[in-house]
Amino acid sequence: MKDKDKKDFIKEIIEYSIELRLPQIRKYIKDNIEDAIKNNLSYEQFLYLLLQKEYDARIENGKLNRIRIAGFPAKKYLEDLKIEELPQDAQRKLPVLKTLDFIKNGQNVIFSGPPGTGKSHIATVLGIKACLEGYRVFFTTVPLLINQLKEARGASVLRSFELRFEKYDLVIADELGYISFDKEGSELLFTNLSLRAGRRSTIITTNLSFERWDEIFLDPVITAAMIDRLTHKSYMVNMNGVSYRMKETKEWLKKHREVEDFLTEEDDKEVSKV
Repeated sequence: MKDKDKKDFIKEIIEYSIELRLPQIRKYIKDNIEDAIKNNLSYEQFLYLLLQKEYDARIENGKLNRIRIAGFPAKKYLEDLKIEELPQDAQRKLPVLKTLDFIKNGQNVIFSGPPGTGKSHIATVLGIKACLEGYRVFFTTVPLLINQLKEARGASVLRSFELRFEKYDLVIADELGYISFDKEGSELLFTNLSLRAGRRSTIITTNLSFERWDEIFLDPVITAAMIDRLTHKSYMVNMNGVSYRMKETKEWLKKHREVEDFLTEEDDKEVSKV
């Protein structure tokens, strides 16, 4: 030990940190040593600050990894949500939903309404917030989920897929109602959502009222059972309102016309000068 100088110790600390997978210690060891000397820190303070960097980085990386693994189509945060433009029922229920107590209680949330009213946006916002708070989340569309279930059955790995699906703290099944299913798809979806009922949370977004669900499941028995399982002690959010996409399109067209009118006026002025 006495034969080693400071550089040798730092070199070996870096090697140990690589072996033990402690990237922040490897990255900051020299800076922390210099800071400890400069501020006359105790051994305990030095070690605390060094481990704190490692801990904070792992927490942050965990958040990013959960968001990445969840498979969101886009990153949307609560701060990005224009609450005043949401349908009235969503505005009333969002304060409760954003506490994420529904996940703790294993409750479902169903957003029902026409396209463009913010169903997927709110679902994504809640999903990302859940990831940031340590929950395991899986985002998918209903058609994609059914295809995955069929492929898993065909490859004889359905049970493995179901076990993973069952353990997610929150599953977001987007776009229920745009595509109807065959009998196999309906049964697979019912089975796997039923496995989560009452224990794990699922968010469903749909453009159809419950009275029209038989149009996609094509089986009144499965339809009734599905509605019963999903709605039990669930939050039902009425998303009927004006399409924000249509609103944005109208605003874009208005600005586009204003620009065209301005350019036309400028062209007319130039012509009049000739």
